[in-house]
Amino acid sequence: MNGTGSESRHLSIRVDRPVDEVYAYASDPANLPAWAHGLGGSIEKAADGWIADSSPLGRVQVAFAPRNDLGVLDHHVTLPSGETVYNPVRVIADGRASEVVFTLRRQPGTTDADFERDAGMVAADLARLKELLESA
Repeated sequence: MNGTGSESRHLSIRVDRPVDEVYAYASDPANLPAWAHGLGGSIEKAADGWIADSSPLGRVQVAFAPRNDLGVLDHHVTLPSGETVYNPVRVIADGRASEVVFTLRRQPGTTDADFERDAGMVAADLARLKELLESA
C-alpha cells in the first residue's frame, strides 16, 4: 500500500536526565552527527540554516526552530529534490527525567515498508540520544 501522507506516528523515548539538559544537547546542531544518523555524519552552518550530509538522502538543508523554553525541536528538512519535510519534535519533562517525542509523518507515496523503515531509523536515533545522555 502507498501512503497518502496523512498518517503520523509518535515515537518517543524516556531519558533519565533533566529536561533542560536533554533540550540543551538535542537542540545544538553540532551534536546531531553523534545521535541523529538519519541526517548523516556531518552538519555545517550555512547562510540560511544548516547543511547535513545525509547519506541516504544526499545533502539536505535543515532549518531548526529557534531555541525556546518550551522544548520544541521542530525542524524542516529540504531534500535535494526541493521537497521540504516538516519534523515535529518535543522534549517534555517526565518527573526528574525527560521524554523525547518525534512525530513521523508519512509522506505521499511512501510504502508501508518504507514507513516502517523510517520509523525504525527514528527509533534508533532516539535510542542513541538516550544512550549518549545517560552515559554522560
